[in-house]
Amino acid sequence: MKGTKLIKDIQPKSDTFKFIQKYIFNKYTITICLFLVWMIFFDKTSFLVINELNGEINKYEEQLQYYKTEYEKNDTFYKKLMNNKSEKEKYARENYFMKKPNEEIFILVVDSTKVAKK
Repeated sequence: MKGTKLIKDIQPKSDTFKFIQKYIFNKYTITICLFLVWMIFFDKTSFLVINELNGEINKYEEQLQYYKTEYEKNDTFYKKLMNNKSEKEKYARENYFMKKPNEEIFILVVDSTKVAKK
């Protein structure tokens, strides 16, 4: 066996190599690393999926807040409209072009092509 070198003779004997061999290539360290990679990227409840779902929750909460404010605005308008006869009449005249007897309504339409050129 003169010409063959053993694997032990080839490996360096430095402290860093011993540290790497002892702690990094330890079966528990490798198992923990694989577990973390699995949980972050591949699992059904991974970090990426949870982050995406939290983004959707935030979006829906913003929409909920928007609809609540719109509801409150419309509710106050409805209450004002139902409690005041002059408000009802004003709203009907402006939006539905209703009129009193012996009254005429003129609807003015603006030509959008002339407005755009100015």
